[in-house]
Amino acid sequence: MANYLIDTHTHIHDPTDRELSAADTFKHAREQGVEKIITIGTDPDNSMQAKAFAEEWAAKGEQIFWTYGYHPNEYVEKDRANLADVAKMASEVLKSPRNVGVGEIGLDYHFDGYSTEMQQELLLEMLQLAQDNQKPVSFHVRDAFDDFWPIFDNFKLPTSVMHSFSDSKKNLNEALNRGLYIGVNGLSTFADIAHPPLERMIFETDAPYLTPKPFRGTMNKPGYVKHIAEWATEYYKVDFGTVAKITTENAEKIFKI
Repeated sequence: MANYLIDTHTHIHDPTDRELSAADTFKHAREQGVEKIITIGTDPDNSMQAKAFAEEWAAKGEQIFWTYGYHPNEYVEKDRANLADVAKMASEVLKSPRNVGVGEIGLDYHFDGYSTEMQQELLLEMLQLAQDNQKPVSFHVRDAFDDFWPIFDNFKLPTSVMHSFSDSKKNLNEALNRGLYIGVNGLSTFADIAHPPLERMIFETDAPYLTPKPFRGTMNKPGYVKHIAEWATEYYKVDFGTVAKITTENAEKIFKI
């Protein structure tokens, strides 16, 4: 029975995204019962940084993994001509033994100035990458589900994750009906959002963002998964051990860690 926690979505490979040194970040996480961490890429260069960080600290004994991602808000016009080459290179680096998926990728129509054409172009390329390599995906979707679902439905992916879901109950059910798991983070400790059943949940911090209560206003860190788990024990009215067991086993199944 798993008695530890996993942070399935962080950005700690970037030094500006943590307040502690890497060594102290891992130490703090272990002290809080968080044994495994996945650090998430957001563009080609950032993903290579995640790869290097995970491989460096895994060699030192840490249970750290990484994903190759290309966030929709990071894709700009000058990158379009090289997208096919980027995807080809990504297919090679996905062979890294510490790589556990593709993400974060998706659609984000929240901010002004976005291009639906470009975001969908990127998403199609990244979904093809994930499908060809049979890698689970961490999805970032905001204000864009009407366009997202028809694209998603054209691909056959391993069991994947809707990261930081905060949309409607309808779209939560759409995700669950498609077999997706839901990444639950600090938002749940302070925002009025729809929540999945415990058996379809994994934990994430999205560190350094979305810091849970009672640490709002400070930089998030992987060790704070413990506070999300404590929230879940109250919300679902189950003991901490059950929450840890279910969410950890879900994460290990999806990411094969």
